[in-house]
Amino acid sequence: MYFCLMASTETVTISKAEYDSILGQIALLKHQYAELQRLIFGAKSERFIAPIPNQPTLFELPETENVEKPKEEITYTRTKPEDKKHPLRLELPAHLPRKTEIIEPENLPEGAIKIGVIKTEILDYTPASAYVREILRIKYIISQSDEKTQIITAALPSLPIPKGNAGAGLLAHILVSKFVDHLPFYRQVQMFKRQKLTIPESTMGGWFNASCRLLEPLYNELKNRVISSDYLMADETPIPVQTLDKPGATHKGYHWVYYDPVIKMVLFDYQKTRSREGPDQLLKNFAGFLQTDGYTAYNNLRNGANIIQLGCMAHARRKFEHAKDNDPVLSKEALLLFHRLYEIERDAREQKLSHDEIKALRHEQSLPVLKEMEVWLNKNLNHVLPKSAIGQAIAYTLSLWPRLIRYIDEGRFSIDNNLIENSIRPVALGRKNYMFAGSHDAAQQAAIVY
Repeated sequence: MYFCLMASTETVTISKAEYDSILGQIALLKHQYAELQRLIFGAKSERFIAPIPNQPTLFELPETENVEKPKEEITYTRTKPEDKKHPLRLELPAHLPRKTEIIEPENLPEGAIKIGVIKTEILDYTPASAYVREILRIKYIISQSDEKTQIITAALPSLPIPKGNAGAGLLAHILVSKFVDHLPFYRQVQMFKRQKLTIPESTMGGWFNASCRLLEPLYNELKNRVISSDYLMADETPIPVQTLDKPGATHKGYHWVYYDPVIKMVLFDYQKTRSREGPDQLLKNFAGFLQTDGYTAYNNLRNGANIIQLGCMAHARRKFEHAKDNDPVLSKEALLLFHRLYEIERDAREQKLSHDEIKALRHEQSLPVLKEMEVWLNKNLNHVLPKSAIGQAIAYTLSLWPRLIRYIDEGRFSIDNNLIENSIRPVALGRKNYMFAGSHDAAQQAAIVY
């Protein structure tokens, strides 16, 4: 079969395969354009509200006939509603310290008798303030003989930075301010200046490096505990890094993140690239289940014989959500199937079922939906353009299907790896504030703190 295309005054004849290829390229470009518009102007939410069965829309309401209906008189007794009360103030926490002020009436006449107290509580705030911890060690001299004199002094308490003048409270405040409250060092310097305290940014950076060295033993112990698990989620997120070989630009490094959803521990591991070497090295002794978004770096690991991979249903669902502009009908059909799966997961959470009960529920309710979804995917695969958004969504889901449905095998498995994406969010917020890491070592130190 051949098609004729009119190009100005010229007619070009092409085969059906070439024609389909052109249509695929057009569909791909339209999808990329729609994704770009969505990224710049669109909402980031992926929420999908399933329609309620048999509920008409506003414009599908049944018409009513203008027929006069018989009337009847009804009398009833009701309880009179109470007068509207003013909203109550939130009770202030009892654990907060109280500073009491006593105010006496002015021009109080003699002989007035005190009959009570009216108490008013106001929540106030005193800005955090720095102070100097002064340690005085008393020196004693002990004379043992005329030829030898001994001086005794108490030992200096253990300090976080030997020979340094920064206390543990200050160092903890600096780290929490940057990596939890997302305040870069230069902003913290400005905040300290408001207290008439000048701390150079270079000094703060040196304190940060020393603090991370203190945390390394804890970090290594955390790594051992996380890797000793038999069920992990994994994901990666970029971080710009300043390097000497790229003056005026930044290197794109990556935080590889590993999360144990059972014991709720997360591990950040910085690597210079997104290649396979990162998980290859960290997971060399891991044995168990690894849940990822389908990124190919997790395939063919050297330790792959000991790793069983699980997929992320949220990533597959996201493909169809992004394909709504390309094919609204098929996208809606797929999203309804995903909606049914997630409704089952929500019911399990609300009922606080045990792992065994979740497994039984999934085999009873989720398995039929998954079988229906697999039939739907195979049925529509050959009816869409491969390079279109809906075609890519279907192909992506089918390519990972054995991993995607593996979550029903055990109740402790999650349907997706959204939990690890939640743990990465602080990095995304911090990246918008401190912009980049000053070096590869600084990026690894950030991983330690996270």
